[in-house]
Amino acid sequence: MTSPLPSSPPASVLDLAPVVPVVVVTDAADAVPLVRALVAGGLPAIEVTLRTPAASAAIRAIAAEVPDAVVGAGTVLTPAQVTESVAAGARFLVSPGWTDVLLEAMQASGVPFLPGVSTTSEVVTLLERGVREMKFFPAQAAGGTAYLKSLAGPLPQARFCPTGGIGPGVAPEYLALPNVGCVGGSWMLPADAIAARDWARVESLAREAAALRPRG
Repeated sequence: MTSPLPSSPPASVLDLAPVVPVVVVTDAADAVPLVRALVAGGLPAIEVTLRTPAASAAIRAIAAEVPDAVVGAGTVLTPAQVTESVAAGARFLVSPGWTDVLLEAMQASGVPFLPGVSTTSEVVTLLERGVREMKFFPAQAAGGTAYLKSLAGPLPQARFCPTGGIGPGVAPEYLALPNVGCVGGSWMLPADAIAARDWARVESLAREAAALRPRG
């Protein structure tokens, strides 16, 4: 698949790579070298969570300095965060859950978004509103691959990015499901590697993650 132009939003976040790294940035100065390592390892879609004061500055720096990255904002909870994230350069949005107000803001943002779901009713409600791509969270706690496999029969039009408790051991099981486009996780960003600014190790772990999708 051809990578989207840096200035354009991706057609689908789910199709950019098998794994979307979920990045918590505490020091904005680390954002650019960290994301360069992830992209070099084959993971261009990056979710920067809005859990720290450095998140917006990190998104802005990545958008400006790493053109091969498709940077998004995660843990989006309010319309104000939607506006702030898109202004900073976020090219997609991810929320752990959704409300009517948040969904309307994400739909009006002009960028792709993945609202979080964990129940069948939430999935059906979003499908009624024209939303077919969603985050399944917290994936392992909410039923894991067995739950998503059960949804594929009655709701084949829904596609998911499962996130929450997923590591390299179970990621291939999710990626083998027909209704899973990618998974989200942070195992390629171990705390000791980030603290040591060992970007070579991050790149190596990213390369392993990029190769997790089953072939065939």
